Amino acid sequence: MSYKHSFTTPLEAQTEIINLRAIQQLPKATEHFITDLHGEFESVDHILRNCSGVTKVKVKELFDGRLSAQEQSQLCFYIYYPEETLLQEHLSQDSWKRLLLNLVELTRFVSSKYTRSKVRKSLPEKFSYILDELIFYDKVDNKEEYYDTIVNSILDAQLQESFALSMAYLIQSFVVDHLHVLGDIYDRGPFPDKIMDRLMKIPSLDIQLGNHDIIWMGAYCGSLPCLANVIRISLRYGHVDLLEKGYGIDLTPLRDFGRKYYEDLPNFVPRLDHPQNFTDQNISDMNRMQQAITIIQFKLEAQVIKRRPEFKMDNRRLLNHLSPGHQFVDVDGKNHRITNGNFQLVDYETPEEMSLVENLIVQFLLTQFQNSQRLAKHVNFLAQEGTISLNYNNNLLLHGCVPVDEKGKPKAMTFEGRTYQGLSLINYYEDCIQRAFQDIHCTDCYATDILWYMWCGENSSLFGKKTMRTFERYYIEDASSHYEVPNPYYELREDEDFCISLLKEFNLDDQGYIINGHTPVKQGEKPIKANGKMLVIDGGFAKPYQKVTGIAGYTLVDNSHMVYLVSHYPFTSKEDAIANYRDILPKQIIVHQREQRAKVKDTTIGENISRRIAQLKEEFDL
Repeated sequence: MSYKHSFTTPLEAQTEIINLRAIQQLPKATEHFITDLHGEFESVDHILRNCSGVTKVKVKELFDGRLSAQEQSQLCFYIYYPEETLLQEHLSQDSWKRLLLNLVELTRFVSSKYTRSKVRKSLPEKFSYILDELIFYDKVDNKEEYYDTIVNSILDAQLQESFALSMAYLIQSFVVDHLHVLGDIYDRGPFPDKIMDRLMKIPSLDIQLGNHDIIWMGAYCGSLPCLANVIRISLRYGHVDLLEKGYGIDLTPLRDFGRKYYEDLPNFVPRLDHPQNFTDQNISDMNRMQQAITIIQFKLEAQVIKRRPEFKMDNRRLLNHLSPGHQFVDVDGKNHRITNGNFQLVDYETPEEMSLVENLIVQFLLTQFQNSQRLAKHVNFLAQEGTISLNYNNNLLLHGCVPVDEKGKPKAMTFEGRTYQGLSLINYYEDCIQRAFQDIHCTDCYATDILWYMWCGENSSLFGKKTMRTFERYYIEDASSHYEVPNPYYELREDEDFCISLLKEFNLDDQGYIINGHTPVKQGEKPIKANGKMLVIDGGFAKPYQKVTGIAGYTLVDNSHMVYLVSHYPFTSKEDAIANYRDILPKQIIVHQREQRAKVKDTTIGENISRRIAQLKEEFDL
């Protein structure tokens, strides 16, 4: 990119260089890392609003000694939930004035590490002039009466609520400069669509895709087994409203099909957080639809496995391994008794063959998915902003793993006649995502099939296990058959040398970290591994995980002074939090305390600025 169209003279270029060098000396802005959101909108939204406790820390730092602990908590919740608190309060003029002054002071405090230009660009248009004057107020300029008049005029014009609302969201945006989302926005929880709407409003973020995100993307792009998996999981957790109301997917043909051919079975009872909100008919329909789409899923997956022998997944064609009466199944050479079987539409001679009705239902559902404008908006955003891995500020961010063998050597896979491993394999997966989105009407294209492989393939960096045991968990009582063997990566990531070798594989030095999600950190397990080279920040937003984690998730904060993990206690509800000022009360775990405050020049943004300076010098011969 040339800068000569932006700067016409050497003086203009030199002025820009001076500005860029000054920016490099600013304190490094705060990064916020979250992962495995799993549709839990309220708790995710609260984490984003309070910035994993950063806002509370800033309020305490600024107002300790001037505001009581109760007043600080109240101010925090005014910032977290301004509509639900500020707009419900009946404050006196004096109270409003104190509140506005506190909000202005806090806005000034949390924006101090940014350039005036960046701050001004962030100001809401309707109050931009007023906020500009108040934020950049300096007590030595002898304008106390001028500033006091501004605040009084806001009150006289009855604009205090609107003004406070704008400042609350401004503070939220300044407290954290950049958000990293390390995957699994979808599945298990009820509102991934609301989370996507929320993320799309954040001005600066990146996303590392998770395995549960990739099947939604695959479903939209035309992967029929991804489509079946998405519907099955939604029904398993009772999220019919997400499909029908959230994305406008008509399930009527599948519902009618389930009622006609299937009976309620205990292993298909949906896992509901609030079963009292559903009728018996609702629950029965989800049970039967889940059965129907599960059988369809196994048939569709077999089609991909047959046309892609290089995936090496032939052992997962388990419908072929059913006994004549569907009473037993052979899994990896061991015979298991089937419990609660529902194979009445599986022909023993041609078990993987789809019936005409099943094919029609799948094509109808695919059309529904691809015609959903809201789903299209969400998955295209994921394709635009999402990557499998990211090098950022000398750290390696990825949801799952780098597939390796027992010795820690990246495993090789051959796709389309070429062999990939390590970084080249992840780059190939990213290329397939973009290719799949270029032709969403190709249901058997190679790139589209790769999206399904990324969901459940042995050498997928998103799945990270040898085999997905969906069939076994539904139909076999023997719990040992349910175990999914993890990739050796998950044992080796405790080793510092292994982590350093991976950082080098991704062109990073040994001063950075690998930051993972995907695997819940169990009680007693440490999220900081390999002498600090590996940080695992999935403690489990999803409620089912909280039984094994004992907490409600880890997040990570990286500011100019330190890097620290935050462990969160379970979130009750937004209403309870607001009514009782019940904050998440995060517990900090220090990862690294910096001896010197980090500056912009030490970051990825700083590196980009250095390249820009060098190019300006070269183009203008400076």
